[in-house]
Amino acid sequence: MRACVLALAVACALPAAADQRRSGFEDMGASTQAMQRDDGINPAMLWVQEGEQLWRRAPSSSARSCASCHGEPAALRGVAARYPAWDAPLRRPVNLGTRINLCRERHQGERPLPAEHGELLALESFVGLQSRGLPIAPPRDARLAPHLARGEALYRARIGQLELSCAQCHDERAGGRLGSALIPQGHATGYPIYRLEWQGPGSLARRLRGCMTGVRAEPHAAGSVEMAELELYLAARAMGMKLETPAVRP
Repeated sequence: MRACVLALAVACALPAAADQRRSGFEDMGASTQAMQRDDGINPAMLWVQEGEQLWRRAPSSSARSCASCHGEPAALRGVAARYPAWDAPLRRPVNLGTRINLCRERHQGERPLPAEHGELLALESFVGLQSRGLPIAPPRDARLAPHLARGEALYRARIGQLELSCAQCHDERAGGRLGSALIPQGHATGYPIYRLEWQGPGSLARRLRGCMTGVRAEPHAAGSVEMAELELYLAARAMGMKLETPAVRP
């Protein structure tokens, strides 16, 4: 476990000239890149705008708004770049969407929003936008070490009827082709993302579950500790890369 954490720390400390990591943005066509660059035509900005309204509005007459606790959006700078992070009451890592739902339950007296709910994606997109351009920086928290190790094991494990792992596609075969589609390195730099295939935004968990289904494996449940651990490893794998939320992908 310590070796895993040390190896990640060493890899992320390499000079920029030696960094061969690529964002999926670099592998897209010019028109899709232009869509992400320009907030005026990025369709995900519709959810960002909704997220800001939800941030400022109390969910009920008896609850406080997010803004009443956390302040103006500038106070959110850097927050999204640090998730998944440790949650003390649950004693496990949680991603940003789960943190938002925990705040709804613990501080607003509201029910959690379902996975992939439009309002949850809107809030995640709004919070994520505030950290756009910052380096991904998962917390250096010793309590996360065993979860990080399990997340790496999940990433490298062969699963499903096709017996493929995440690493086989996104490390060993990145840059190759799966049919007509380019295989990306699979760095989680822009979630929630707007996928043209989906015609809407989606979380990293949705993308991961889609991959698991694609290799004919039983996907981990959204919000599960296994999903949080896999997301934690992906954050460590992308450490230092710039956050792009809300990104656009084909």
